[in-house]
Amino acid sequence: MLFVLFKLLHLLAVIIWVGGMFFAHFFLRPAAQGLQPPQRVTLMHGVLKRFLAVVLVLVVVVLASGVGMIASIHAMAKQAGSQFNMPASWIVMSLLGLLMMGVFGHIRFALFKRLDAAVQAADWPAGGKALESIRKWVAFNLALGLVIVVVLRVPL
Repeated sequence: MLFVLFKLLHLLAVIIWVGGMFFAHFFLRPAAQGLQPPQRVTLMHGVLKRFLAVVLVLVVVVLASGVGMIASIHAMAKQAGSQFNMPASWIVMSLLGLLMMGVFGHIRFALFKRLDAAVQAADWPAGGKALESIRKWVAFNLALGLVIVVVLRVPL
């Protein structure tokens, strides 16, 4: 039962995180391109500030629930007198998930700080440059997330 709760939390967190990146990259960003730099940079700053705060919580949920699922399976195997060997796909998924978390940390704690400073200084060219860096890293993270979901998914 605990495994099912961990899996539910894990899947919900991943859906929100990857779905949010997909929405921002393919719908919000192109629509915002029609705005003048002050409005576009300010809008994206406000959206990213909220989204990145939520993703920070989601990263913790994904990490904790992933560890919880592995621990639950390990405990069930031990209780059954068996040994648990983590499947290769789970190892790859875990490593790619940790890479995604690292990329998120770079976006949130380095690139977003540049964007924030540019908005505070009303330096719209610097803000645009920061947004372009964020866009590239979000695209990379989105690709990683989609690989995990599509290629390495674990059946329910």
